[in-house]
Amino acid sequence: MLINEFDLTVEPGERVALEAPSGAGKTTLCRLLAGYLSPQAGVVEVDGAPVSCGRRRRGARRVQLIWQHPEEACDPLLRLDATLSEGLPRGECLHDARPSDLMERFGIAGEWLSRFPHELSGGELMRLCVVRALLARPRYLICDEMTAMLDAITQARVWTQLIEVAEREQLGLVVVSHSPELLDRVATRRVSLAR
Repeated sequence: MLINEFDLTVEPGERVALEAPSGAGKTTLCRLLAGYLSPQAGVVEVDGAPVSCGRRRRGARRVQLIWQHPEEACDPLLRLDATLSEGLPRGECLHDARPSDLMERFGIAGEWLSRFPHELSGGELMRLCVVRALLARPRYLICDEMTAMLDAITQARVWTQLIEVAEREQLGLVVVSHSPELLDRVATRRVSLAR
């Protein structure tokens, strides 16, 4: 997907909706913003520093991407406690106050942590991916259709909790969704990717 002459600034605490028809490059842009793809021209920066690139780079990143399909974002050979721990800054553990608070807030049951990704439902795994992203203490969170596969009640709960955390921690969010109603509720600003 080719994205030309696109400029986006997201302020801390802002929730920006990316709008475009299917196939216009929203997911490609999300991967560029999060450092999973390298731009052929131009630069992606966080607080004046270039975003480091590479899909296989592990560890906490300042920009976190929550993928549309959580099963693609988790190593199928890792138990979920190891998957969650990937997001933790050095020196923190899952039993500390903040990780425990986030797991409770998003309904992550303790017994899930000894399981493998395929042993959870898609909705359960998505909530775990949201918590993993938040554990990294990012400055920005890219949400690429992250709740599209969830039922309406679970979707509302996840967004309510995420917005509360984002406001408290002044996270900038970039939100992609095909649901205009969802974008009306969560976005503070809309940006069109279509020409």
